Amino acid sequence: IGLEIGHSVRTVDECINEASADITVQTSLIEARRLTGNVKLFAVFQKRLRGNVDPLTFLNAKKLEQQERHLRFNETPYSLEPNCKDAPGGLRDLQVIFWIAQVAGYGTSWGDLERHGFLTSDERQLGERCEHYLQHLRIRLHLLVNRREDRLLFDYQNTLAQEFGFVSSEAKRASEQMMQGYYRNAKAITGLTTILLQNIGAALSPDNELPPQAIDENFQAVGNLLDIRREDLFDTEPAAILDSFLVMQESHELKGMTARTLRALWRARERINPAFRDNPDHRALFIKLFQSHRGIVHEFRRMNQLDILGSYLPAWGRIVGQMQHDLFHVYTVDQHILQVLRNLRGFTMAEFAHEYPLCTRIISEFDRHWLLYVAAL
Repeated sequence: IGLEIGHSVRTVDECINEASADITVQTSLIEARRLTGNVKLFAVFQKRLRGNVDPLTFLNAKKLEQQERHLRFNETPYSLEPNCKDAPGGLRDLQVIFWIAQVAGYGTSWGDLERHGFLTSDERQLGERCEHYLQHLRIRLHLLVNRREDRLLFDYQNTLAQEFGFVSSEAKRASEQMMQGYYRNAKAITGLTTILLQNIGAALSPDNELPPQAIDENFQAVGNLLDIRREDLFDTEPAAILDSFLVMQESHELKGMTARTLRALWRARERINPAFRDNPDHRALFIKLFQSHRGIVHEFRRMNQLDILGSYLPAWGRIVGQMQHDLFHVYTVDQHILQVLRNLRGFTMAEFAHEYPLCTRIISEFDRHWLLYVAAL
């Protein structure tokens, strides 16, 4: 019937030894379910296994495993034929969260994570929707191909889109409409898992947190992460939404943002309305993001990930996750444009001069490189 069957026979001691030697085996055994047999023996196995797993060590191992897996897919969920299980933003990313939560004793469901304070109600609902969407898509894919297949290949996309009720229009094929939904779902999962991994990690190692170091009246550094100094910052000072990305550009030591900052920015996107866009101070801040000497591409990618860029530029919001099925477009439209921005930045950097000497020489003759970046966007 198309199932891949494997088996082994081990004692409890052998299971513990195998789990200690291999994180993949350990993960499988953590997920073990008793189908039949001795209830007491299975309970002994579960108790000894969990007593042998250190939650923080497990979390770090799964994060490393996730990074290696993402590298295999070029660290992007936006390829033309994504793997809906293993690629970034796929089902495996969600499973990693629940494996870590289970080992740490935080439960096995979205509701459990909300009860432990790792998620807001809105984030829980978003997680449930994202997971349901991927499960539904994967089941339909397997039924269509009649075997296990996790890649959304071109050959299957049109049929799947029709099954989901999409109809081609003059502007978009049915498959392009379906894939835009997939990419936006993957983007939401990527953001959600970042917040959850940071929150669970902080709960497991609270003693490792360094005291905050003030950057200015609005922001502080917690370790090497940017943090807001008060929860209502973006409500009381909307300009700080854009300013947070400027601070990231200007602070070399910062490698990312804390979970509460990411969460606050994601919620703050709803404050970006016509009045926000028309504000001259906000426009000046947005232009300043192009004028920085570092971190331009990084921060525009971060703005895109948090839906800030699409909220500030509504035209951009419409092309997020938009695929064009032709031989030229390898990624979605928004990711292609960010690649153009990255390439222009590369022409200004001495270390890439040998790759594109003509472009490097031409761009060096411009006084205001940032105007080219605006044009690229």
